[in-house]
Amino acid sequence: QVQLVESGGGLVQAGGSLRLSCAASGLTQSRYFMAWFRQAPGKEREFVSAISWNGRATDYADSVKGRFTISRDNVKNTVYLQMNSLKPEDTAVYYCAVQYSSTWYENVAMNYWGKGTLVTVSS
Repeated sequence: QVQLVESGGGLVQAGGSLRLSCAASGLTQSRYFMAWFRQAPGKEREFVSAISWNGRATDYADSVKGRFTISRDNVKNTVYLQMNSLKPEDTAVYYCAVQYSSTWYENVAMNYWGKGTLVTVSS
């Protein structure tokens, strides 16, 4: 059974930083992408960032490029999202997800989702 457990959310002032973690267990494929999505109140869920199983491929939404960095620790089977220069518009529930694929497809359905962690950025 695949489990994705997010942590690290919280309240931060604009301009501050947070690091989200997503611990994965039970993955059955050797090639996959782990990704972060977010959903702000009253808005649709949107893609934030993704990283390949070996860390060699990454992708970012234009809105977070230069501010957010995705990384992974394969020993811990954990993916991180370092978020710097946070803005109030980054306020959302952040979800971790897995896509069983050797190529990242942003618009293809994810195989598994975590329950999310709330990030609130105050102005």
